[in-house]
Amino acid sequence: MKWDRLFLHYGQAKLVYSASLSITKCLSGEIAHNDVWRYFRRALSMEKMTYLYKNEDQEMVPTIPGKHETLLIRKLPSPNHEFRLHYDQVSVGDVVLLKNPLESDKLIVRRLAALGGQQMVSTDEKDEPFFTDYDECWVLSDNNKLTAKEAKDSRTFGPVSLMDIMGRVLYRFRSIHDHGVVNNSNTNAKEDSAVVRFELDLNEMQKISEA
Repeated sequence: MKWDRLFLHYGQAKLVYSASLSITKCLSGEIAHNDVWRYFRRALSMEKMTYLYKNEDQEMVPTIPGKHETLLIRKLPSPNHEFRLHYDQVSVGDVVLLKNPLESDKLIVRRLAALGGQQMVSTDEKDEPFFTDYDECWVLSDNNKLTAKEAKDSRTFGPVSLMDIMGRVLYRFRSIHDHGVVNNSNTNAKEDSAVVRFELDLNEMQKISEA
């Protein structure tokens, strides 16, 4: 993809993110109505759309091959799931960072298998198909070598609130010789490529990985 197109996709994503962030903070009372425009401009010029997270699990092998890898997480623009879905910020097939339903003070990385209102069909023919609720999602581990209990995904703890999704995983870093893009759905591929192009910092990821 050419640089100018990448910049355009990045700019569009930054506009949506900055506007959503400003509106959300206003509605929650964190900023006053007359500060929305000022905050929007600040977010547009200074706020990054990503942050780093150090993964310590093995449930996403082979997508995330190593147990101790630093991940580049793309922030979702709003904690309100209706707004989030309207802008297609998460889709089935995406690898996401979410709150651990089993340990509320921890986070886990899993792949979205179904979103609100979608049908989920089990690989076990004994199980009947079912639909997730509108405000919930179903997440699964990528590691096929683990049992359902070991995988610690929705087969164990059930559906997860969309409000608990903290971001989408874009990039993984194990070492300066072992890093790469994380395979997500194609829905946000152009935007994600642009975000990685302009916000990926391998040196910073290496520092976090070695810490």
